[in-house]
Amino acid sequence: MLEQGFQAGGLSRTESYKGFLFDIGGHRFFTKVAVVERMWREILGDDLLLRPRLSRVFYHGQYYSYPLEPLETVLKLGIWESFLSMLSYVKAACMPIAEEKDLESWLINRFGVRLYQRFFKTYTEKVWGMPCSEIAAEWAAQRIRGLSIISLIKTTLAKFIPGFAGPQLKTLIDEFLYPRLGPGMMWEKTAELVGNVHYGQKVEKILWSRGGVEGVVSGGKTWTAEQFITTMPMRTLVRCLEPKGPDYLDAVEKLRYRDFITVAVILKMENPFPDNWIYVHDEEVRVGRIQNFKNWSPDMVPDPDLTCLGLEYFVFEGDDLWTASNAELLTMAGKELQILGLAKANEVLDGTVIREKKAYPVYDDAYAEAVRAVRRFLSEEVPNLQCVGRNGMHRYNNQDHSMLTGILAARNIMKLGEFNLWDVNADEDYHEDGFRLTKEAINEFEESQPAVPHKIPARNA
Repeated sequence: MLEQGFQAGGLSRTESYKGFLFDIGGHRFFTKVAVVERMWREILGDDLLLRPRLSRVFYHGQYYSYPLEPLETVLKLGIWESFLSMLSYVKAACMPIAEEKDLESWLINRFGVRLYQRFFKTYTEKVWGMPCSEIAAEWAAQRIRGLSIISLIKTTLAKFIPGFAGPQLKTLIDEFLYPRLGPGMMWEKTAELVGNVHYGQKVEKILWSRGGVEGVVSGGKTWTAEQFITTMPMRTLVRCLEPKGPDYLDAVEKLRYRDFITVAVILKMENPFPDNWIYVHDEEVRVGRIQNFKNWSPDMVPDPDLTCLGLEYFVFEGDDLWTASNAELLTMAGKELQILGLAKANEVLDGTVIREKKAYPVYDDAYAEAVRAVRRFLSEEVPNLQCVGRNGMHRYNNQDHSMLTGILAARNIMKLGEFNLWDVNADEDYHEDGFRLTKEAINEFEESQPAVPHKIPARNA
């Protein structure tokens, strides 16, 4: 196994700074696939903790439940702002935008302009780096289907009126599994079990001919095998091909990625908030999400009198935040915590910065053609190469999907089945020592994966 980094886990690794452990993005261990959970439990044993989940929206100094709870929202917004928000909703209900082609229109029609601007617009645009008016409405229909002011009111009434049946909204889980020392603990133990893992090995060339990959060059050495599995980003994979791949692979050059910065700060305070993480919707700061690592696992923080927060910034490689110095980012993080009222800038004792390239594959007008090109190349030219994982498949999935594709790729090599990794819910059955994972179970698993916004042309284009 060739690993470009110097520790196991990739995006799911655990970083360490002066004894403080932190996660890159927050990796809940939650799955609907029994074989994946069984692997977690077998490897981690008692180090796999059951943790309570709490994650809320933080806006102008107030915490809001998500999905929004009408009574709580009214109390925190105040009577006047709530009145204006309701007028805005009534206007949208009486005069809806006729064509719901984009996310902005979809949300305004269901919540009105004022609530849309407060609780949806800013955070979504921070994450994806594009206006809500350029994100296809299908994303909202998939990710927050069934959600509207009316459905929220009905759900609230169901809590207080016996026999009143509110809508069955897709709710968030309130517990999840998590390794005692962070997700990297899982992969470090796995690497020990697997053995033969070579770190610091950046693949420079992929040697191939029609019929299959023959070897890869890394560190001046050629590694040969009969079968290959890759998690490399598609664009990097194609650039490494020697000789150059077919012309139709040129489409892969159009693939784009959203990059990610974690500014981990050590605070002189016991705990600023009870959440595992909070979504920051304030437009006056650039931070999008804040992780509280002590609430993921107390053992992530070595001193109970201190806290380690991870301020997360969604960026594009090369932009102003990406190129800022670590000192500048730490200073900004302290100022933004103070603006948000979560901590004073002088309570930041220390910190570090982690830049993560290609954290989120972007789904735009070009990505589908690129993925089709790679799939064609694999099936027609190099059938002994399988792509797995988030970047390997250019698919914004959770770690359980990445694991499942890896498990099924291994079973393909071992002749234990013929699994289509690109469409796992198309196969009827998956077997695991007498246990059967049905198509229905896989479909349910697919629904648990995060939806990805699809870019459309701007309305004024």
